Amino acid sequence: MERRTIGAAALAVGAVGLGCMPMSWAYSGSRQRGDESLRAVHRALDLGSTLLDTADMYGPFTNELLLGRVLKERRPDAFVSTKVGLLAGEQHIVANGRPGYVKRACDASLRRLQTDVIDLYQLHRADPEVPVEETWGAMAELVQAGKVRALGMCAVGARGGRRSGAGLHDSTLRQLRRMQQVFPVSAVQAELSVWSPEALEALLPWCEARGIGFLAAMPLGNGFLTGTLTPGEGFEPDDVRARHPRFTAEMMAANQPIVVGLRRIARRHGEHVPPAQVALAWVLAQGRHVVPAPGAKRERWVAENAGAAELRLTAEDLAEIGALPGARGSWD
Repeated sequence: MERRTIGAAALAVGAVGLGCMPMSWAYSGSRQRGDESLRAVHRALDLGSTLLDTADMYGPFTNELLLGRVLKERRPDAFVSTKVGLLAGEQHIVANGRPGYVKRACDASLRRLQTDVIDLYQLHRADPEVPVEETWGAMAELVQAGKVRALGMCAVGARGGRRSGAGLHDSTLRQLRRMQQVFPVSAVQAELSVWSPEALEALLPWCEARGIGFLAAMPLGNGFLTGTLTPGEGFEPDDVRARHPRFTAEMMAANQPIVVGLRRIARRHGEHVPPAQVALAWVLAQGRHVVPAPGAKRERWVAENAGAAELRLTAEDLAEIGALPGARGSWD
């Protein structure tokens, strides 16, 4: 697989990564199977999808434990990215950016992942009660201690409000500027997909101008852009899409023209090219510093996603995708 670099440290990863969250968090719990997920991670590494993206809160903790079983055998094959800064309770999630906690959390992640070093350690969310410089400074000390190779930041999603257009990542950019004064930011992770392109306005160009890698989260629109979801089918109560404004039966039906457009382009590239590969190829086309990390928990989807690295969209394809209707949510 094509390799791409993240940050000034030129950390090399496969062009398409693997988001590990669905294996143990946020999606239908009845469909989460440990052995199946382990096979999916091994398959990803076999195909060159070396970036494994996780977080201590996924589970919580169980996602890192699962990856640790693979890393124990194949650590040289993987680029490990995990996160710190969020604590999951019974009914809520809170931020914790206290320096002492960050250092303890890193040690705990290292133990669960069964590794001596984390390739990319990301701040999941900034703690509003702690100056971000203090949190970032503690993370920088982990780099100096040899426990972490590089640092990254997860941007607050643009979908948090009903607005569209510029300005959605202003608060994240302000934080990033402050963090850069303390220690270099190697990567920023934020949502970017055909139906959520807001990062193209300011966040992605800011990263590109500074040689900062961009990890595209949810590049398949929480599964919608794969074309495998049926409007009205419903989701289990623990699935984040059950409360998502774009996943009501009405809005899934209203957004079908996006999938239809992706299918039309896919057919031009081959009978067996799925719309998911077109959606990922679009993300890859946004810059050499962009690495999508689609979530998957089955070997079949991992292999399909990895295949997007070989798909080259034409100028006509990109223009056609750009002309697709914007996504609608239940607030529209």
